[in-house]
Formats: sequence, structure tokens, C-alpha cells
Amino acid sequence: MAHVFGIDIGGTGIKGAPVDLENGKLLAERVKLDTPQPATPEAVAATVAELTTGFGWTGPAGITFPGVVVNGVVMTAANVDEHWIGTDARELFSKATGLSVEVINDADAAGLAEMKYGVGAGENGTVLMLTLGTGIGSALFIDGILVPNTEFGHIEIHGKDAEKRAAESAREGEGLTWGKWAGRVDHYLEHMERLLSPQLIIIGGGISRKSDKFLPLLTGLRARVVAATLQNDAGIVGAAMVAPSA
Repeated sequence: MAHVFGIDIGGTGIKGAPVDLENGKLLAERVKLDTPQPATPEAVAATVAELTTGFGWTGPAGITFPGVVVNGVVMTAANVDEHWIGTDARELFSKATGLSVEVINDADAAGLAEMKYGVGAGENGTVLMLTLGTGIGSALFIDGILVPNTEFGHIEIHGKDAEKRAAESAREGEGLTWGKWAGRVDHYLEHMERLLSPQLIIIGGGISRKSDKFLPLLTGLRARVVAATLQNDAGIVGAAMVAPSA
């Protein structure tokens, strides 16, 4: 099936659109709704249903989640309500929407999209995708194969989760200059490079639209560091890629 609905759940917004899997393009302008606060399973499921209903969608859908997802079950929930832990998200969203759905980690979805349709296409070896937003999501690929649920944003640096220092939310929340924030990102990427030795690091999330503000300030990395080309649509596209029968 070439046309599938993709939904990307984030800490602040839930966005969705139908996707053409032939080329990875959105078939309509995406719609974004605020993530309910608190982001309980029931509240988020209702918002997801509102999105699909608004489009009149009746086919399969893929949905991202900002945490570890194993066989449709949420295992961690760092940036949403803790009641998600242990929830069968696939069953919850299927009941809420009446659709056949699949659920995947949000950064893994963005990585899948970039590796097929974006800057990672054709890249072998070790590729690391990092989404810098409310938190830091990660997707690791070895010769094009995804290693799921890596969650490298929670690696400890200076006694804190890396995302508390280097996510876009940290730059905004602390009022950091681009230079100061780029130094933190640089330090984090150097740490990841020591662990994984990637040949390519892809920076995604909404911040990729402003890559000219900070990528030139990164220093001392062996890996190529590039901005994601699908930018903030990558999660929607990647979600659609894992939808049932997609």
C-alpha cells in the first residue's frame, strides 16, 4: 500500500498526515495538535483519534512514541506521563482510532525515513541519527539495519542525562546562545563518537531547520555531521513506513 497515515507523538505536539511511501512525501499539509498535559495514555489516544478523524482516515496507520517500544508495549516514558510504562500502545491506539496500527520509537521512525528517503540513503557502515527537541532521541544503523530503542539521549554526562544539557529544550529553557549550546552538543557528539565510531551523524528534529546556526560551530569530530533533509516530517514518514501492510 503506497498511501499510509503517519502520526508523530512528541512531548509538546502530536502531528500527522497521510504519506506516499513511493517517495516519502506528505500527501497533505500536516496537522499538529498540542500534546495533552498531563500526557496520559487515554488523553494522548484521544488526541491521536482526533487527528485521524479530522483527515477522515480509514486505512492503516503508523504511530511514533517518545520512549522504548517493544512489540507495541511502552517500556519507558521519560518525557510523557509515567502511566505509559507497561501500556500496550498498539492496542490502545487501535481501539481509540478503529484503525490497524503499529507503534515505533519516535527517533527510530525518523531514522528509518532519513535512511530511505533522506541524507542517509545509500549509507553503509555505522550511522547515528539524533533528534534534538524536547529530549534527545537516537537511531543507530549498521549497514542500513536499525538497532532499535537505543535511547542514547539518556547517557549520563556531567551527572545529568545528556538531553538535559544538549536538547533544544535546554537551549531555549536556559537562554543559551547558539555558541554555548553548540559547545554542549559538540561535547555530547564527541562522547557518542568514542562509544560508536559512526561514519555519519545525522541531526534531526525541528532544530535541523536551523542547522546553519550551530553545525559550523562543531569541532573535533571525525564523523561527518549533517542536517536531516526530511527535517520535522521525518517522524511522520517513518511512522507510515512501519504501518501494517505498509
